[in-house]
Amino acid sequence: MNLKITGKNFDVTDALKERVNKKLGKLDKFFRPGTEAQVTMSVQRNRHILEVTIITGGITLRAEVAGDDMYACIDKAQDILERQIRKNKTRLAKRLHEGILEQPDAFRPGTEDVEEEKEFRVVRTKRFAVKPMPVDEAILQMNLLGHEFFMFTNAETNQVNVVYRRKDGNYGLIEPEF
Repeated sequence: MNLKITGKNFDVTDALKERVNKKLGKLDKFFRPGTEAQVTMSVQRNRHILEVTIITGGITLRAEVAGDDMYACIDKAQDILERQIRKNKTRLAKRLHEGILEQPDAFRPGTEDVEEEKEFRVVRTKRFAVKPMPVDEAILQMNLLGHEFFMFTNAETNQVNVVYRRKDGNYGLIEPEF
């Protein structure tokens, strides 16, 4: 796996790079050679934040960990990613036929340490009229409803968009790309 390690407001030391390579290198057994992982380390108000994103053949695995120690964050991120893979192993194994993932021992019976999620349960469906509005109005509407995200038709592009509240208190916009 090719690791791209970057730092925001933070100098990434060789020791940290070595630890990331050692820990996240253990995930190599799940992916085809050449898979890329983006690792971003940052510090905000004495809080260490590690973000790992692995995108391969339409599958996106992501872990975000915050803590007091970057080394502990690296360990926890590796655990989270491995748990995601094991929890969804059946769905991910279907991708084996497409050549995206390797067939590691972790996908063989008897090697599971996390209970696999058998099915996704939709417990509620909502329907509502989607009216065209600018992004600012969509954010206002989301805040008035007290939601973390809001789907709307963007008046400028006439496409369905989603605005959401980020963990840092700012807002994000999701636009479809065709």
